[in-house]
Amino acid sequence: MVALGTIAILVVAVLASFFMAWTIGAGSSGSTPFAPAVGARAISVMRAGFLVGILGLLGAVLQGANVADAVGTGLVGGLTLSPTAATVLLLLAAVLVAVGIFTGYPIATAFTVTGAVIGVGLGLGGTPVWPKYIEIGALWVLTPFIGGGVAYATARLLRDERIPERYSIPVLGAVIGLIVANIPFTLLGPDGGASIAVAATRDLSMSSLVGIALVSVVAAVAAAGLLAYDMSSGVESAERRFLLVLGGLVAFSAGGSQVGLAVGPLIAAMEEASLPITLPLVGLLVFGGLGLLTGSWMGAPRMIKAIAQDYSSLGPRRSIAALIPSFAIAQAAVVFGIPVSFNEIIVSAVVGSGYAAGGAGVSGAKMGYTVLAWLGSLALALGLGYGIITVVELL
Repeated sequence: MVALGTIAILVVAVLASFFMAWTIGAGSSGSTPFAPAVGARAISVMRAGFLVGILGLLGAVLQGANVADAVGTGLVGGLTLSPTAATVLLLLAAVLVAVGIFTGYPIATAFTVTGAVIGVGLGLGGTPVWPKYIEIGALWVLTPFIGGGVAYATARLLRDERIPERYSIPVLGAVIGLIVANIPFTLLGPDGGASIAVAATRDLSMSSLVGIALVSVVAAVAAAGLLAYDMSSGVESAERRFLLVLGGLVAFSAGGSQVGLAVGPLIAAMEEASLPITLPLVGLLVFGGLGLLTGSWMGAPRMIKAIAQDYSSLGPRRSIAALIPSFAIAQAAVVFGIPVSFNEIIVSAVVGSGYAAGGAGVSGAKMGYTVLAWLGSLALALGLGYGIITVVELL
């Protein structure tokens, strides 16, 4: 039998998890994916908020398992998060992210949740998992250079008058098709899922390398062909439609990555409580996805406007340049189960594409304050998590 006190704490943990998902939807995952598209006037703020909620829910269900497992069990060794610990860290992280939302500065959710989980875990006597920290830190440090660098190079390519856009845009579409064919989906296979290429190869009973290569090439050619056909009827309209597709893919990726920040600790707490009824992982991912959707619909427009207007004045080409590396980095994080900051990804790419046009519209002061907010949220969440759980354990 599970004690009534444990059940009561689990109820609070569930509410805290939903609140965390709400703040994520209203903040990073809800605001950043369509911000470049809004900045390029390809979609309105309210419509972007609506679409990002739906796509985030789908991403949570279809790609949320890897990051949820890493956040729930992979950040601190030697223990499993208790219901009390999960409640403390989720409430702490959610409050810090909510402060960022209402002050207009994009606090990095991944920094905050990661800091809270590690702080609470160490406060309970857990041991650091240094290999995972190195993996996470490497991605966080490299993201601005890779995302910004690729965005800069892509924007320069699209601005090069020697290469007509009717050729360069389909090539970029082929890259996106190649990535889509090889990203994992939870429902296509066990242990984090399988990609479309892997699933198709399995169903067709083909050799792994040959099948994956063939499906990837078909997806790339199909994406390039569709874009080339669309470009034939109008370059500007085709660019805007491509931009919206990219925004949708990034929103989907945001759901797959960010839902784990909200439900990962809850999953670990429920396992520790040994409930008589085991809730399926997909059900918990749907629960977290609904929290993302609600937050996106209610709170994302404010942050979308802040990202789109305050960091850089983007046109369609620079927005496309920003979203392509954002999508690729987000999917890499999903594959390796690394909690990633979508604010960091998008803002770095936006700045990189902005500098391709001479740095027009990029606010250096705003960027400086944002970086300080990211680092401060990590340190603050870790310190407060350690201190609060220590006091709770003493009481």
